[in-house]
This record gives sequence, C-alpha cells and structure tokens, in this order.
Amino acid sequence: MKFAPLAAVALAVTAIAAPAFADEMATTATTAAAFTIETPIETLMADERAKAVLAANFAGQDLSQHPAYEQFKGLSLKALQPFSQGLITEEMLAKIAAELAAIK
Repeated sequence: MKFAPLAAVALAVTAIAAPAFADEMATTATTAAAFTIETPIETLMADERAKAVLAANFAGQDLSQHPAYEQFKGLSLKALQPFSQGLITEEMLAKIAAELAAIK
C-alpha cells in the first residue's frame, strides 16, 4: 500500500501537465497546418491573409457579404464548387490552393 500515495501523485501530475501539453500540441498543429481549398470558408474568412486571397480571386468581393454566406460558410471551396453554377472552376481552385499554401 506504500505505492498508493505515489500513484495518486503521479496521476495528479499527469492530469495537470496533460492539458498544457495538449494545448501546446494543438497550437503547433494549427501553426503547421496550412490553409487549403478543403478548409471551411468561415475559417478562411477569419484570417486576413486567407481572406485577401479569396477577395483577389473573387474580383475583390468579400464572400462574408454574400447573401447566402450563412448557408455556405461551413463548406470548403471544394465542396461549394458544384453549387457555384460554374463560378468556381478547377483552374480557380488550383490558383487559390497555391496561394493559400504560400501563407505561413
């Protein structure tokens, strides 16, 4: 039974350290993850650099001002493409993908 207090201390230390480690890992993963055409549009619009890429490729339009923004903001550009009535082309997606990948 001498190990019970030590085990309790070990569990307590693990419980305290685990959230900090998880937060650090999440921050590192977020920093390392680049934006893609699979990223939700609302996430892209929340970042000024990604928002500028979209504006440049959509003739200066702010997608968040589109009347249907609330309906499509959770979709990625790739998922939205079939519903765009030809506005979002494969060439456009390739160009946007390259520009988003350049964001560090």
